Amino acid sequence: MIGKLDDYLRFNETALSLRSQRQELLASNIANADTPNYKARDIDFSNALQGALMKPMGRATQPQGSLATTAQAHIANGPLDGKTLADGTPVLYRNVAQGAVDGNTVDMDTERTQFADNALRYEAGITMINHQIRNLLAAIQGGQ
Repeated sequence: MIGKLDDYLRFNETALSLRSQRQELLASNIANADTPNYKARDIDFSNALQGALMKPMGRATQPQGSLATTAQAHIANGPLDGKTLADGTPVLYRNVAQGAVDGNTVDMDTERTQFADNALRYEAGITMINHQIRNLLAAIQGGQ
């Protein structure tokens, strides 16, 4: 029963988790807009979501340099090298639209647009999970 509930909510849960991590990357880009030689980073959301949904449930093998997990219920972390998110999603560098003299590749217009778009999609994901939970409650209560 619990497994079916997990399956029912898994897509939106995974999407929200990735959106949250992407928002942190975008916020980091905006915060480092004036940092010399900072390279703007992002993830390929659709590939990351597809990869996260394809991962088998259960204990994953731990990559070298990751945090140790002591129980099967713990979330396995990827290597802490800055090249991947905690779940192993690769962090990519954004293509340079217009280079800066100091080597910084953050384009504030692009970052603000991506930040707002991601935030809007995150809110949509929250709305979808709320709708799913309301449907579950209605089913449990017998449609009262």
